[in-house]
Amino acid sequence: MNTRLVAARVLSRVLQDGQSLTAALDSAFLTVESAKDKAFIQALCFGVCRQFHRLDFILSQLLDKPLKDIDVKSLALVGLYQLKFMRVKPHAAVSETVLAARKKPWAKSLINAVLRTYLREQDGLEHKADQFQVAALSHPDWLIKQIEQDWPEQALTILSENNLQPPMVLRVNLAKIGRENYLQKLTEQGIAAETVGFCPSAIRLDKPVPVDLLPGFADGLVSVQDTAAQLAAGLLNVQPGQRVLDVCAAPGGKAAHILESQPQLQELVAVDIDESRMLRVGENCRRLNLQAKLVVGDAANPSSWWDGKPFDRILLDAPCSALGVIRRHPDIKLLRRVEDIGQLQALQKAIMKAVWPLLVPGGLLVYATCSVLKQENERQVQAFLAEHSNAVELPINADWGVAGVCGRQILTGESAMDGFYYACIGKQ
Repeated sequence: MNTRLVAARVLSRVLQDGQSLTAALDSAFLTVESAKDKAFIQALCFGVCRQFHRLDFILSQLLDKPLKDIDVKSLALVGLYQLKFMRVKPHAAVSETVLAARKKPWAKSLINAVLRTYLREQDGLEHKADQFQVAALSHPDWLIKQIEQDWPEQALTILSENNLQPPMVLRVNLAKIGRENYLQKLTEQGIAAETVGFCPSAIRLDKPVPVDLLPGFADGLVSVQDTAAQLAAGLLNVQPGQRVLDVCAAPGGKAAHILESQPQLQELVAVDIDESRMLRVGENCRRLNLQAKLVVGDAANPSSWWDGKPFDRILLDAPCSALGVIRRHPDIKLLRRVEDIGQLQALQKAIMKAVWPLLVPGGLLVYATCSVLKQENERQVQAFLAEHSNAVELPINADWGVAGVCGRQILTGESAMDGFYYACIGKQ
């Protein structure tokens, strides 16, 4: 098996078919047995997606005309990524990548020429890429402009952070073990880590490790969840006996954290429209030994699933562009389109309007996204408040994020976190 060829085929599914990188990798890994091979293929695919716009520009400089064969183009990108960003010996990167094209003789000679020319002219080609903004920042032009418009002073930092590998962060199940005690368990296993001061459940690892090496993972002592996502449960401030609704709940990390933080809830109802993703919510709850009512339903149409009993707390983890988690899902840069934003805004507005009547007077709704765009975040909440006289913003006093017109925005990379937005809305 040629791992470069597997990686190229995965990338073709993303570039040509619009499949998510996660789904494409999951499919490819069904026929890959070696954990080492899987890790290498994943590194290639994530790396090419992260650096796609730079690599694509350099490839265009090395070709007389654009490559129409996406499989061959993907293979060329895999080769360039190895030469620029990996510790693979150049001769091995070239020979193995060329070998992967053995079924297309014309492609073998083309890829060989492209990669060897790059090695000879690397400095000049990289300098050219640095002069071209899309290549230098490795983001699509529309996204660069949007982030520059919303965050002119922080844009370069956000874009740079998007191209870095994110840290692995753990959420300690404080219902079962103290954070310091769990940190000690990691130390005993030789896993270097540190606590996150402003988030009482978070531990950030120095280096990612497989979950089966985490002490007590199978027993529910800990879960993997970015620090920014862990802030949701604290903002909800759930109390014993309350009824909580988690809207757009899959894959269930926030729902689990809510249940861990308040074991004496009356009930937590988790709703998501995607049946396959709701299976993951169930899996998470079983591993953590938590009880929740899981509902497959359309959040914008509660009449199809709501039992008529109001909720004291609602977490609306709204469907969004996910531009705050590009570090973890770099294919977002390839798959997201500017026209998606308006459609997502409309959906966010519809869901927030639909679930608002389900909240009791005196209750709290926490609106959250993993986006850094203001039109999905503070402007969305601002418009909602203007249209609902019984809604009032409750300020978030915190040591994280940037206060906006409404709510609080975490910009990608702040305290090593993903980009996230939160707003707390009280019902009068």
